[in-house]
Amino acid sequence: MTSLHVDPVTFEHHRDPLGIGEAAPRLSWVVRTELAGWLQQAYDLEFSDGTAIHVASGDSVLAPWPRRPLRSRERLGVRVRVTGQDGSASGWSPWSEVEAGLLEPSDWQAGAVAPPRELLSGAPLLRRDFRARAHIVSARLYVSAHGVYEVEVNGARVGDDVLPPGWSSYHHRLRYRTHDVTELVREGDNVIGATLAEGWYTGRYGFHGGVSGIYGDRTALIAQLEITYTDGSRDTVGTDDGWRSAPGPVTSAGLYDGEHHDARRHVPGWSSPGFDDANWHPAELLSHDRALLVAPTGPPVRRIETISAVAALTGPDGETILDFGQNLAGRLRIRVQGPAGHTVSLRHAEVLEKNGALALRPLRHAAAHDAYTLKGDGVEEWEPRFTVHGFRYAQVDGWPGDLDPGDVVAVVCHTDLRRTGYFESSDPRLNRLHENVVWSMRGNFVDLPTDCPQRDERLGWTGDIQVFTPTAAFLYDCAGSLSSWLADLAAEQKQLGTVPLYVPWISLDPFREIPPTAAWGDAAVVVPWVLHQRSGDLGLLRTQYASMTAWVDQIAGLAGETRLWDTGPQLGDWLDPTAPPERPFEAQTDPGLVATAYLAYSARLVAETATLLDLAEDAARYHDLADQVVTAFDAAYTTAEGKVAGDSQTAYALALRFGLVVGEQRRAYAGRRLAELVQANGHRIGTGFVGTPLICDALTDVGAVDDAYRLLLQTECPSWLYAVTMGATTIWERWDSMLPDGSVNPGEMTSFNHYALGGVADWMHRTIAGLAPAEPGYRRLTVRPIPGGGLTRALARHETPYGRAEVSWSSDDDGFTVEVTVPPNTRADIHLPAEPEPIEVGSGRHVFHVAGAGLDRW
Repeated sequence: MTSLHVDPVTFEHHRDPLGIGEAAPRLSWVVRTELAGWLQQAYDLEFSDGTAIHVASGDSVLAPWPRRPLRSRERLGVRVRVTGQDGSASGWSPWSEVEAGLLEPSDWQAGAVAPPRELLSGAPLLRRDFRARAHIVSARLYVSAHGVYEVEVNGARVGDDVLPPGWSSYHHRLRYRTHDVTELVREGDNVIGATLAEGWYTGRYGFHGGVSGIYGDRTALIAQLEITYTDGSRDTVGTDDGWRSAPGPVTSAGLYDGEHHDARRHVPGWSSPGFDDANWHPAELLSHDRALLVAPTGPPVRRIETISAVAALTGPDGETILDFGQNLAGRLRIRVQGPAGHTVSLRHAEVLEKNGALALRPLRHAAAHDAYTLKGDGVEEWEPRFTVHGFRYAQVDGWPGDLDPGDVVAVVCHTDLRRTGYFESSDPRLNRLHENVVWSMRGNFVDLPTDCPQRDERLGWTGDIQVFTPTAAFLYDCAGSLSSWLADLAAEQKQLGTVPLYVPWISLDPFREIPPTAAWGDAAVVVPWVLHQRSGDLGLLRTQYASMTAWVDQIAGLAGETRLWDTGPQLGDWLDPTAPPERPFEAQTDPGLVATAYLAYSARLVAETATLLDLAEDAARYHDLADQVVTAFDAAYTTAEGKVAGDSQTAYALALRFGLVVGEQRRAYAGRRLAELVQANGHRIGTGFVGTPLICDALTDVGAVDDAYRLLLQTECPSWLYAVTMGATTIWERWDSMLPDGSVNPGEMTSFNHYALGGVADWMHRTIAGLAPAEPGYRRLTVRPIPGGGLTRALARHETPYGRAEVSWSSDDDGFTVEVTVPPNTRADIHLPAEPEPIEVGSGRHVFHVAGAGLDRW
C-alpha cells in the first residue's frame, strides 16, 4: 500500500514561528506520497485546545486561518490530515506550534536604555539584576535596539542572531525578536546583560565617506523579559531606570571600518548574578515609539558556515595573506596565543592587485580592518561580533610566532534563508557561473537585499533586486525577508512621495534629491508580482497594492497625455559595457525608451494584480493605461518595419519581452535585428542592468536559441563567463571589474560581488533545464527544456510550496531523455520536441524519450 504523509504545518513564511506578528497566520503543508496524480480534496485541522475544523478544499499553501485570531503571547499547536480526490487519506501530521509575539503597542512596558554619553564609543555593556519566583513555566525575551546588540542571561548568550535587529526603515518600523529563555532563568537572583554597538542606527554609513547619526545620536536597548509561573501570574523585567552601564572590551565597532577588541578589558562575570556593579554608571532611560515595534517576517542573519584558507600567500612586502578560495560576506575567527597587549591585525579584500597586495582601493572609505589585543592567558579565540566584511583574502599582521592557517577561518554570515533551488549541467563553466550567482545572493542578503557587501555602500538598491528577484526566489525561500523590505519600501514611498533608489532611504550625496527612476522604482511593482508568482502569496499583492498603484499613477502623471516618460534624470541601462568607467549611466539605449517601456510593463502587472484581487474597475483602467503606453512607445520608438530606436541589444530586449512591438511581422523583424546585433558583436554582451536579465529570453522567444547559448557561453569580455575564466567566485558589478591583464578596473565603482548581472540564472533554470511555474506557487509547472550550446545534460530542482519539483535531461546519439518529478497536489505541462502539444501529467515521476530524429522538430 502506497503511503500518504503530511509534513508539519508551517505558518506564513516563518521558519521559526515563535513571536510572530500575524494574529491570523496562514497555514501551509507539504504532502509526501508516491500515489500518481494525487490531488487534495479536503483537509482537517486539529488544534491543541481540542477544536477541530474540516475544510473541503484542495488548497495546501497559505490556507486561511480558520478560527479566532491569536492574542498576544498565545501559543497554539496545529496539525493537519488530508484526503485525496481518489479517496486516499493521510494520518495526522506531527504537531506544529505557533506563538504570537507582542501584537499591540500597549503590550510593551519597556523603555529604551542608553549608555551615558561618555560611554558611547565602542560597544558598552548594560546589565540589570532581577529576581524570579519559584515554579517558572516559561520565560520570553522580546528585544530590539537602536543599534545592534547581543544579549546574555546569567552569563549565557541568548539566540544566535548576527547584527540584530538588522536594518529596517527605523523611522517607520523597528523589528524585535522573541527568544525562549525558559532554560536560562532560574529561581532567585538573575541577570540580563547586553552589549550594544552602533550598527546602522548611529554608525557611519553611505558612500563618499558616509554620514553618522542617521537615525539618532544615541544607541539604546529595548528589552522586555516576561516570566510566567504555574499559577498563571507573570513578572516583567524591562529596560527601565534600573539598568547600569560600563565600557566593554570592544573599543570600536563599525560596519565599514571593522571592530577592535581589547581582551584585557574583558569584565569577568558581568552578566551573571553576584557581580558588583557599584562602580558602573546608571544607564539613561529614553522614550521610544512603541508603535514602531514589529515582529519579523523572515529569518535573521546567522553564522551559516566556516571556510578554511586554501592557501597562505606572501605579499610584495612580505605580508601574510590568506586566500579562502571564495568571495563571501562574513568575518574571521582566530585562535591565537601570545603576550598580553600584543595586537593582531586583520585586513580584508575581495581580490589582489597584480603585485599580490590586497586590492583596497575598491573598498573606498571602508577600512574593513579588525584588530584583537591579546589578554595573554593561553589560547584565545576571537571573532568580531558587530561588523561584517565582503572578502576572499585576508592580510594577517602582528601574529605572534608562526601562523598556522588553520588558526584562522572565515565565518560566512547572511540571512538564514532556506535553500530551495539548484542547477547543474554538463558544462563546468556554467556550473561555476551558477555557483557565483548563489554566492552573490548569499553575500548580499545580509538582512536586506544589498548591492554589495564590501565597500562604503551596501545599500538596498531597488533596481538590483528588481532584476534579480526571479533568480532569488528560485534559489532561496526569500518571500518573508523581501516582504519586510517591501514594507519599508512602501513606508518610504509614502513619506517621500516616490520610490527611492534604495531602501531603507538615507539622504546621501549625490542622491539627496529623490527623482523617480525607471527600473529602480518599478521594484514596487515587479518584486511583489514575482514573489506572488513564485510563492503563491496573493496576500502579499494585497498588502503591496497601494504601493504598486501609487508608483504607476505617479509615473503616468509624469508621462502625461503623451504617455511617454522621456523627461527627468534616469539611470537607464546602468553599466552598459560601452559606458565610460566613471559615467555608467551613459548607455547605448535612450533612457526615455527604458523608462517608457517600464511604465508599460508595470501598468500591465498592476492590471493583472487588480484582476487577481477582484478589482475589475482598476483592472480595466490599468490595462487601458498599459495599452496607451504601448501605442505611444510603438509610435515614438519603433519604425514601420519594426526597428527600435537606438538599435541596441537592450532596446530590442525590452521591446520584445514587454510586448511593445505591435504586429507579428514587425515583431519578427525586431527579433531578427536583435539576433543580428548579438552576432555582429561577436556574441559578446551589450547590455547593462536593465537589458541583461532579458536578452536571453528575448532571443529564445524569437527562435534565436543558438545565439542565446552562444551569448551565455562566450568567454571574451564582456560576457558572463569572462569573469569565470578570471577566477571569479561571485558575480561582478562590471563586466570588466578585473581587466584581462589581471588589474582592477580603474573606475571608482568596482565591486566583485553584485548579483544584478546574475539575473541570467533565471533563464538557465527555465530554459536550459526547463523548469518554470505555470501558475502561482508552482501549482502547475511548465516543463520546457531547450537544449543547446553543446550541453549533453542539465538539471533544475526546486523545493516548491508543494514539494520538490525536478527536471533533468540528457542527450546522446540515441536521442533526448527527460525525467520530471511533479510534486503532489500539482500538475505539469511537458513540452517535448516530438509533440506538437504539451503533455499534461499529474504528480509523480515521469520519463520521456525522444529519438534522435525527433529532435529536428524542436
